[in-house]
Amino acid sequence: MMMAASPLPLMAQTPPQPPQPQEEPILPDSEFEARLPRTIPQTGQPPLNSSAPLPSIDEWIDRQMPQPSVAQELPPAVEPQEERELAAPLPPLDSVQVPPQVATDANPQEKTEAVRYSVAIEGFGKTGLEDEFRDSSSLVGGKGKADTAAMLQARAHEDEALAVRLLYSQGYYDATALASLDQAGDGALKAIVSVTPGKRYSIGTIVIHAGPTVPPGLIRDSLPLRTGDFIVATAVEGAEANVGVKLPENGYPFAKVGERDILLDPAMATGDYTLPVETGPRGSFRAITTTGGKQAFGADHMTVIGRFKPGELYDSRKVDDLRRALVATGLFSSISVDPVRTNQPGPDGTEYVDLNVAQEAGKPRTLAGELGYGTGQGFRAEGTWTHRNLFPPEGAVIASVIAGTQEQGASGTFRRSNAGKRDKSFQTGIAVNHQNYDAYEAYTLGLNIGWSRQSTPIFQKRWTYSYGAEVLLTNEQVVVDPATADKTRRTYFIGGLPVQIGYDRSNDLLNPTKGFRANLRAEPEGSLHGSFSPYIRATFDLTGYYPVSGSLVIAGRARVGTISGVKRDDVAPSRRIYAGGGGSVRGYGYQELGPKDANNDPIGGRSVNEFAVEGRYRFGDYGVVAFVDAGQVYESAMPQFSNIRYGVGLGGRFYTNFGPFRADIAMPINRQPGESKFALYIGIGQAF
Repeated sequence: MMMAASPLPLMAQTPPQPPQPQEEPILPDSEFEARLPRTIPQTGQPPLNSSAPLPSIDEWIDRQMPQPSVAQELPPAVEPQEERELAAPLPPLDSVQVPPQVATDANPQEKTEAVRYSVAIEGFGKTGLEDEFRDSSSLVGGKGKADTAAMLQARAHEDEALAVRLLYSQGYYDATALASLDQAGDGALKAIVSVTPGKRYSIGTIVIHAGPTVPPGLIRDSLPLRTGDFIVATAVEGAEANVGVKLPENGYPFAKVGERDILLDPAMATGDYTLPVETGPRGSFRAITTTGGKQAFGADHMTVIGRFKPGELYDSRKVDDLRRALVATGLFSSISVDPVRTNQPGPDGTEYVDLNVAQEAGKPRTLAGELGYGTGQGFRAEGTWTHRNLFPPEGAVIASVIAGTQEQGASGTFRRSNAGKRDKSFQTGIAVNHQNYDAYEAYTLGLNIGWSRQSTPIFQKRWTYSYGAEVLLTNEQVVVDPATADKTRRTYFIGGLPVQIGYDRSNDLLNPTKGFRANLRAEPEGSLHGSFSPYIRATFDLTGYYPVSGSLVIAGRARVGTISGVKRDDVAPSRRIYAGGGGSVRGYGYQELGPKDANNDPIGGRSVNEFAVEGRYRFGDYGVVAFVDAGQVYESAMPQFSNIRYGVGLGGRFYTNFGPFRADIAMPINRQPGESKFALYIGIGQAF
């Protein structure tokens, strides 16, 4: 770099003077040169290499900042006292002598008085960095008080370095900062931080040193830096991080982003940017291997869980997906998934890459419990014991016990997760149950078997399904005549083939804010009570979500259901259609809507329609909800859309990593005798 020399000042002409006698030097030249300090660098300190790459943008900024110099002292020379006094440096003009605080003779332990001061910041101007400086400033953080003058001086030096560092991070590489202390006539101290940003540097040429890639512009397209952009530290680091992400996503598992070099040109206020990148071989998936002392299951089952096939181009997103899916099984105390080079040729000029899963099995058993209360359901407690891997891989055994005021029971279930396919489950079980609600009382023994493919928080699917079979033997109390409420007991033998299919275009499984969902469930069923009565039970649900703004979402739900092919009295009461409660029409008790007997107890129906609309407003981790629910149950096989009952309410939400915690309170409109004045609902996840 060339710097222009300053012109010399003009000097006034003076008359010639007679020659003066030569004075003898204080020290001979040879002795003076012998006393000069050496200029050779100290041992172990290499000379400055201006082209050395920068390990990080922060360290590169640090190197650009002026460093305090170390004064080289000359050996003392013998000088007259007057000359030593004249040669002594003058104190800086802006220095302030703060008198020391001395403890009194009466109490040597008395604390000294704190130094009080105010702060002024000047010069940041349009850089927009003053607020950020104030947030980190030692002087501002001291709140105008320091224990000693030395502490105040140290804070001033820290703020000088802070100001320059902030300006450097935004490309002001000519920036300077000076902190000084002023003392007013009344003795008050004022700390002043004066900043001079200087010119702001922008990116000049951009050079990438790397081998060829497929596609050819992969690295440059992944580096969102442009010539003319200001050199901003966060933007440069973010751009380089993006390269480090995009290369493994596009077939380069072993890519390494090197250390950048930025060469500044003060004359043009630009910096030429150079980035070395080692791409490594372009890879494709081959096999999964696993290592570890105590293993939950082997590599064969991991291949089932992975969402890639051998020969596919390597994609780090699929590796991350495999890692998350393995963690979601809950069977590992620690797990990692890393690519391994094989040096074996793959398709399309790639090299095969294996994935090594290092695993350590965790404790497979869990014990869980639930306790709750619901209007119309009473108190209910449930305890569950689970062994998630009793029959590897992922063969779980679940035992459950229910104890409540209106429900008691026990069940056993075997479930195999990821059964032959990712997120496909097989399940079979047996259950014994007693339920005593206002609508019915039933003793039930049930057997079930089924297969399903459902969404998970890791992989929310567009299409889901389930199918299976169930057999029930149930003894129930039945209302013979609704007009008199006379009841009798009947035993039903029921068989069904439930099928369900869902379509999901929402943006989140537990807290959707846009999109819609549709779900259809149909169950051909037959009831044997004296004679065989075949019929079909079916429901259709549709929900939608519309974001009015970033904080407000309007959500809506509609449901219709039917039991066709049989009279209501030929359907076991536990298999009829009911409405009311937290997952139905809020403001009413559990199963409270629909036809009733002479005792005002619900007896169920053969069809239903339900509607709901919510306004969900979120602020931070909290939210409020206003809602209107509507619905009715009918004795006919098709819903009549008449005599619809309404409930209105308010709710609160607390948003967590696993979904919102929900608490709703609602009241019925035009409340009828026997109906609750209000109902409270608490749960996890949105109401729909």
